[in-house]
Amino acid sequence: MSGQYAAVTPVSRYQERPLDGLHITPHLIDEFLSCLQQKGYTPDTLYTYRRSLELLYGSLPESKQLRRGTLEQWQSALLAEGYAARTVNVCVSAANSLLEYAGRRDLQVKKPLAPGGQLQPELTRTEYLRLLSTARILGKERTYLLIKLFGAVGLTVQELTQVTVEAVQAGRLSLSAGRFAHIPESLRTELLEYAKREGITSGLIFTSGDGRVLHRSNISGSIRALCRDAQVAEEKGNPRCLRKLYQTTQARIVSNISVVVEQAYDRLLETEQLAIGWNHGG
Repeated sequence: MSGQYAAVTPVSRYQERPLDGLHITPHLIDEFLSCLQQKGYTPDTLYTYRRSLELLYGSLPESKQLRRGTLEQWQSALLAEGYAARTVNVCVSAANSLLEYAGRRDLQVKKPLAPGGQLQPELTRTEYLRLLSTARILGKERTYLLIKLFGAVGLTVQELTQVTVEAVQAGRLSLSAGRFAHIPESLRTELLEYAKREGITSGLIFTSGDGRVLHRSNISGSIRALCRDAQVAEEKGNPRCLRKLYQTTQARIVSNISVVVEQAYDRLLETEQLAIGWNHGG
């Protein structure tokens, strides 16, 4: 299970003033999980979320108020109790998703833990663009394209096996669990032009010298080497940080769209109120 937040629809009725905490109840947890079930989440995922949220609920004080800093404290407490960083990330991800559902992003933990238990560094969009620009200047086309696949499409290293000439021509990658990834037209063109120059007419586009799938260490090594030239911290030069940037960017866009939709809906209701409101004088 990944550390990204579950995509759920926020429910404004649970929102409180920004400085207030959120009262966590079994009913809120059940309602959130029911929402995930309706969205098609698997029983295993629902079980993991419930187990994580029940663990959070049990850690809260008697008031069951989750306030700013509560999740950070819980994150540290889980590590102190011997939980692995991956497990802690799963637990915090479930809590973050619950807060997303409740409309309380201000209470979320913003950074996941790296495998060693430290906060995972975040790559900024400016740094991402600097990596691409540096790769282009230095003529490192393969590294440039790999960075785009991780940072602009959100692929994992394992999913590079799906990047074939045929899939790129179709503009869509078939991933695990029936998922698909859209390839932006600009990247699709770059990938096909690269394959043509490399004499690749079918099958995998990215392989090692002996035709095998690229190893994670080779990929990360090439990105870290580029980081030095681009003046980007080397610990950010890996597929994980690039994919996190993709997820953060997508979440920010969705958030902005949600605000626009909410504002448009408010304007609609105001217009209707002027026409047929109870106190309308017409």
